[in-house]
Amino acid sequence: MTIRNTAVLGGGVIGAGWVARLLENGHDVAVFDPAPDAERRLHEALANADAAYAKLLTAPRRPKGTVRMAASVADACRDADLIVEAVPERLDIKHRVYAEAETTAKPDALIASSTSGIKPTDLQAPLRHPERLLVAHPFNPVYLLPVVEVVGGQQTSEETVAKAMTFYPTLGMKPVRIAKEIEAFVADRLLEALWREALWLIKDGICTTQELDDIVRYGFGLRWAQLGVFDTYRVAGGEAGMRHFMAQFGPCLSWPWTKLMDVPEFDDALVDLIAGQSDAQSGHIPIRQLERIRDDNLIAIQKALQATNWGAGELLASHETALANDAPEPDWTQPLPTFRVRVPAHWLDYNGHMTESKYLEAFALATDGFMRMVGIDADAIAAGRSLFTAETHIRHLDEVARDQDITVTTQVIEAKGKKVHLWHEMREGTRLLATSEHLLIHMDLNARASAEPPPAVRAKLDHVAAAHANLPTPDGLGRHVGQRR
Repeated sequence: MTIRNTAVLGGGVIGAGWVARLLENGHDVAVFDPAPDAERRLHEALANADAAYAKLLTAPRRPKGTVRMAASVADACRDADLIVEAVPERLDIKHRVYAEAETTAKPDALIASSTSGIKPTDLQAPLRHPERLLVAHPFNPVYLLPVVEVVGGQQTSEETVAKAMTFYPTLGMKPVRIAKEIEAFVADRLLEALWREALWLIKDGICTTQELDDIVRYGFGLRWAQLGVFDTYRVAGGEAGMRHFMAQFGPCLSWPWTKLMDVPEFDDALVDLIAGQSDAQSGHIPIRQLERIRDDNLIAIQKALQATNWGAGELLASHETALANDAPEPDWTQPLPTFRVRVPAHWLDYNGHMTESKYLEAFALATDGFMRMVGIDADAIAAGRSLFTAETHIRHLDEVARDQDITVTTQVIEAKGKKVHLWHEMREGTRLLATSEHLLIHMDLNARASAEPPPAVRAKLDHVAAAHANLPTPDGLGRHVGQRR
């Protein structure tokens, strides 16, 4: 089944996140939310998501889908191939929503609940087509965090699960199938354990909310982002690995270190204590601003992991490759669009401008974009063929600041024999910000020596070189520092 049209029922934090991710990947979305201010809240959330994607993705972004506010559940679901349910966590409300959805939904439309803990068997009980319902539990912000727990119920068909497991990677997500349904699934059970212990630590005056958060974000949270739980402890076991770790620390499980089997009384005093400390910690920052700060940090972490091709970074790299492969055919007679990004916070120096190394990174990514266009992609590199940079000259012509939308176009000056001579121009709109001139050498990676390009690459290089031969000579071509040749 091809999923094109989608419906999202509920436009809150999770629903809006789903809308953003679906739109970004070219899906048309009909949204139903009965709240009077639903449309305003949705578009504010979509603006944050768009800003995040502009910084996260350097590959060509897909043409966006369209979004419309539907008049009812039935209206939203009428043409949908996928129905995302993100309504409040009450079984009676969800059942009423499903009943209305089935009045117009296509029989083979997938229904994916975003519930944080209700078992899919309980959700699908009253459905006429229960086999097409499953849980697809995401994490906030849905548009940035890639994992989604996929959980089938007793009546969910294997075909439905297979469709879901195939679909979510096309959104740049990591679906994890949960083998057995259980309340709260896997992630929320882990979070609940930490949350219960955290409540006791605050109530008993051991630490404040800020001190506890500092311990997580400056400590094991950084490990979890790349290794998870078990690989973290495997590394902690040293050369002897997990078996040694468990032998060393296993007895601790019987020590009275935690209160996981007990919870403090959830009374007004506890709520006031937690809420008061939380307000003191970050109440001075508006929520939308806090969301943007969170997004910038998540982008920086994922881009750092992308550089090492690890965890969420490996998934991001794979998704960007898919986006690049989906890009439309360029106009070969003009400078080629090879890179674009909205300048993220971690690209800035102490002056608040883009740091020098990031100019080189942007132009290097533009070179990578050009290489993919002429057939020197991941497969070619795996086969032992690539381009190496021999010389680079960058001119910094104007300031580049945070959140500017920059694009790089690439002109082939010459492509003869083993050499490729490129000219990059970085712009914001029509304003020229920087240029970069590169001399590249085609390499045989197995021999670690220069070599003629393979015939298919040679043909593409010749084609674009001939197309660019009629373009004007760029101003500044052939300069060294401060001088013309």
